[in-house]
Order: sequence, then structure tokens, then C-alpha cells
Amino acid sequence: MSSSDELPIGQLVRKESVHSRVYTDKKIFDREMEEIFRQGWVFVGHASEVPKKGNFIRRTMGLEEVLMVRTMDDDISVLANRCAHRGNLLCQHKKGKKRNFACEYHGWVFDFKGNLIDVPFSDGFKGELADHATTAAKVSNYRGFVFATFNTDPIPLEEHLGRARFALDRASDLAPGGELDLYGGWVEHAFKSNWKMLAENNVDGYHVSFVHDSFAKGIKVNYKYENVLVTDEDKLECVARDLGDGHAEIDYEPTYEKPLVWLGVDPDRYPEYSEAMAKAYGAEESQEIMRKGPPHTYIFPNLFIAETAVTMVQPTGVGGVVNWHTPLYLKGAPEAVNRRILRQCEAALGPSAFLLADDATISERQWAELENSPAWLDLSRGADREEVEEGGTITSHYTDESHNRGYWQHYAKVFNEADARAADDKKNAVEAAE
Repeated sequence: MSSSDELPIGQLVRKESVHSRVYTDKKIFDREMEEIFRQGWVFVGHASEVPKKGNFIRRTMGLEEVLMVRTMDDDISVLANRCAHRGNLLCQHKKGKKRNFACEYHGWVFDFKGNLIDVPFSDGFKGELADHATTAAKVSNYRGFVFATFNTDPIPLEEHLGRARFALDRASDLAPGGELDLYGGWVEHAFKSNWKMLAENNVDGYHVSFVHDSFAKGIKVNYKYENVLVTDEDKLECVARDLGDGHAEIDYEPTYEKPLVWLGVDPDRYPEYSEAMAKAYGAEESQEIMRKGPPHTYIFPNLFIAETAVTMVQPTGVGGVVNWHTPLYLKGAPEAVNRRILRQCEAALGPSAFLLADDATISERQWAELENSPAWLDLSRGADREEVEEGGTITSHYTDESHNRGYWQHYAKVFNEADARAADDKKNAVEAAE
């Protein structure tokens, strides 16, 4: 039998286990950047971050620097932040407003679609402007969430989102205006771990009572997470779900008996918000929306709707990742509601928060221990008590690893399909040569 070093990536994932090499192998990381972050759909930002024509922000798709910009046609483009001349950084500013992008090295000027429109000292320029565009990604937008891919023939975004679309709907519907307004800016935390460790941890219910013990001790009675901190396994009401296609969630809704429990307040705390929601959705539907609250859903590969925060996972290397988060501000909601959402973000994910520092420490310890390990890691918890819902969603106990198994099966599928395409291309090339 081949050693793990000789196995294709897809074979490093079994039904109920995964090999540690998928976290630590630089060659695997490089393939992930191509197959997942270049050829697949990646969350780049929210439309509200570039509200006016000419507004732009800098982001990454894997390790690729990109610019997300509101064009003069009021569309959104995503461009490689790289001059087509000599490969210099096209724009060094994190965000702002421009009429075009001019490279600071030799002054080549590009429009917001990536087209080269001007070259200084043009008498010495050879060729056509049209032949020197900077790379533009394909872009698609769902409920204001902007995704991009460098794949020239991707599947439709809604197909990629699959059953996870509900999470973007559920978050957006909490706003009287029907969409988010992410005007608060982002906080970035660097982890010394592999990016997939964050993705797994975001929807892992098993660790909460152990890793976040200080959170459990400091939490006030009847706070929204009270149920998940009980010690009797059969009394936990939240559930874990494998949504398919690498997406997963922990659903806290079963513990929300009244509107705004998810915000940690009584239902009558913000009457102006309730009135605005009733006006937008009707009295009955608005009450149900406010009871359900936001999702706790991970969308493959890099987006996490963490209840009152939107989170991005940005790989920086095989052993490095940055966790970005911003408050889930609701368009049309009273300022007091969005201020409360900000405070929830600070408590969970801020620099001195309960949760993120704990998760960073655990992930970094895990990475350090696995770096030279030949181990297969167990993912079998709860495999015998899963339930398949209509549509194919797999639901299990809050502490089970159904969503982890689903995540890794999708991960393996990505590489198995890529390897199959490469083999077909090689075969076709050989046949053509003959």
C-alpha cells in the first residue's frame, strides 16, 4: 500500500477520517489556491462596501490580490490588483474612490473593467491597448454578497451556494431594507494555523463547553447561548447540519422562543425596529423573522455568517490565515439596533473577546502538533445518528461531526474532479499528437 506521501489529495479523505497532511503539505496548499480559490467561487465583499461609482476595496482570492470596484455602469468588477505591464501592484490603497487605476511604476492606466486605456510616452508602445488588459474575474452577486472566480466557465453562483442560500436570505431579511449595510469596516486577526482549521471550527459545536469555558462561566443567565452550555447531552436543542457542497451550519433557532433572543434582549427592547420590520414584511412574518434571527453558517470556502458578524477566512500560507470580521449591520434598522450588533461582535470576536482568542490558541496548537504528524484524524462522532432531511441536508446532534464529514467529502470531490480533468486533458493531448 502506498504511503500517504504518494496518495492523491482526494485519497487523503476517508468516510470518517482525514489525514493530517491536508493541513500541513505546502504542495497541497498550492493546489488549493488554484482549484478552490481560483477555479471556484470565492466571497470577496459586500455590495454595500462600494456604494458609489468609483468606490473600490482591496481584497484577496486565495493569495491573489484583487480590487472590487463599483464601475461607471453601476456594476461591480473584480480585477487582479496587478499591472499588465511589469506585474507591479496596481493600487496600494485599501479602499477609496477613483476615476481609474493608474500604476505607480510606469503610469499605465486601466478602467474599472480591467481594460488598458492609456500609456505614457505612447510612441514607444508596441501592440494594441486591447491586448494588455489586466485579469478580470467573473463576478456574481446574491443578496449583496459578491463572489468572484477566475474560472472562465464556472457553474452558476446559485448552484455553488446550493442549500446554503437560505443563510444569506435569513441574514438579509433581518433588515427592514432587505439587505445588509457593511459600513463598519473589518477587524483582521492573524492565526498561525491552516485556513481549513478555521473553517472547521466555525461550525463545531463539540468544543464550545471546553475551549470556551471562561465564556461559559462569565455568561449571564438566560443569555442566548444558555442551552448550549448545559452538561446533559440529551438536553441540547441546537443541531448541526451538513448542507452539502462543503457548506455547514449550527442552527441555534430551536432555542429562540421569542423575537430578539439572538440579540440578547427582550422582544420589546426596540419598538422602532419592530415597527419597521412589520411595515416591511407584515406583522406575522416580521415576528417570525425576528424570532429565527441570523444564521450560524459556513459557506465554502471562505465565508462565515456568524450570527451578528460577517466573517472571511483569508489564507496567507500553509501555516497562516487571517480571520476578518465586520458587524452584520442591518439597512434601515435604528442606530440602537446596529450599535447592539456591534457590541455583540466585540464580545465574541474583538481583540479582547471571549471566543476568537480561544479559537486562535486552539487552532495554533493543532497546527503545531500536526506539522510533522503522520496521523489520520477521527471524524466519526455521530455517524450513526444522522437524519437526512428532504432535499438531502444531513442533520445531527449539536456536538456531532456530520458537517465536518460533509466538508471533507466535498473537498475530496473538488480534487478528484480536477485530477480526472487533468487525466482527460493528458489523454487527449497524447491522442492528438499521435
